[in-house]
Amino acid sequence: MFKYFGIIFAAALLFGAGCATPSNDGNGSFPPDWSANQVTTNLPIYQPIPTVLPAVKTNPPPVAIRTNPPVVVKPVKRPPILTWTSLNRWAAENKFAAPRRAANGPTVNYSITSPRGTMILTIGSREAIWRGLELHLGFAPEIIDDQVFIHGLDLRKNLEPLLLDEPLTFSSTNRIIVIDPGHGGVAGGTISTLDKRPEKEFTLDWARRLKPLLEANGWRVFLTRTYDTDVSLSNRVAFAASHRADVFISLHFNSSAPDHKQSGLETYCLTPVGMPSTLTRGNPDYYSQIFPNNYYDELNIQLAAKLHGALLQANGEEDRGIRRARFMGVLHGHRCPAVLIEGGFLSNAREAEKIETGAFRQRLAEALANALK
Repeated sequence: MFKYFGIIFAAALLFGAGCATPSNDGNGSFPPDWSANQVTTNLPIYQPIPTVLPAVKTNPPPVAIRTNPPVVVKPVKRPPILTWTSLNRWAAENKFAAPRRAANGPTVNYSITSPRGTMILTIGSREAIWRGLELHLGFAPEIIDDQVFIHGLDLRKNLEPLLLDEPLTFSSTNRIIVIDPGHGGVAGGTISTLDKRPEKEFTLDWARRLKPLLEANGWRVFLTRTYDTDVSLSNRVAFAASHRADVFISLHFNSSAPDHKQSGLETYCLTPVGMPSTLTRGNPDYYSQIFPNNYYDELNIQLAAKLHGALLQANGEEDRGIRRARFMGVLHGHRCPAVLIEGGFLSNAREAEKIETGAFRQRLAEALANALK
């Protein structure tokens, strides 16, 4: 929900702006542009109009940008989502081997394999493993009548896109991607525990390193900001829409301050309707909310898995998983696959030291570029 600003001219000029800051969930101050409600508007300071206006030097009109239509999701006829589904029955219907129980251990694990890879499910846990990557489900699988049962939403929004659907692909020509360096201007983001440098510096540098690499791979690349300026969440989304983006990637670095132990990589995409989020940070998590980007739920998880795996190989840090969030306003309105990446924890001294080096940010950029070849 965004606030709307009104500017009324009468005898004088009045203007106002406001923003909402999310709850920090007891873990310190979190970046304001994570809030689904936050909109930052930089209105110009009113100046009297001079009697004689100076000559204005104009540039020729810009060349029109050729853009692709949005990624089209082919409608697939599927049965209604059931509350719970037998994984054995689903595997049989799709001619896969039945789920297999792993060796005895502290947890009860089952694996299911398709030509696209293997997923390991843990009974009673929302954490699954997909091709070696941690994936957060909406609901914990259960054992019913000696069979593995999984919630229908997890089957439709997590398992099927990865185990069954065709992989995510893009046009070989005129592909358009919007890279969003998180924060900027007065919205500095989190700060490094080493020397208090703000997150906004590192996200912008990461994006600038990524741009030429993607262009070398045939992408047309646009950045939501190219210097240290504050851009509202709504304007970041609108920017991607105006450029008819095929992909949107928001770049961030994480914080768990005052806890300095947490570390690792997280990749987020929008929570499907009806499913609980992995992370709320104290924000309401209304399961019935529908956003435009929910149309791309299946492509979102495919994109997240592709990028998350590539980044893990590059940074060698802890895998904190592919996650779902509903409160991140920068993911709501896109009409293309969209993800938000947390490339490491600036609140962790060891990771902050790496993040502050250009070589590490270059490795992150190269990993994303290679994943999107």
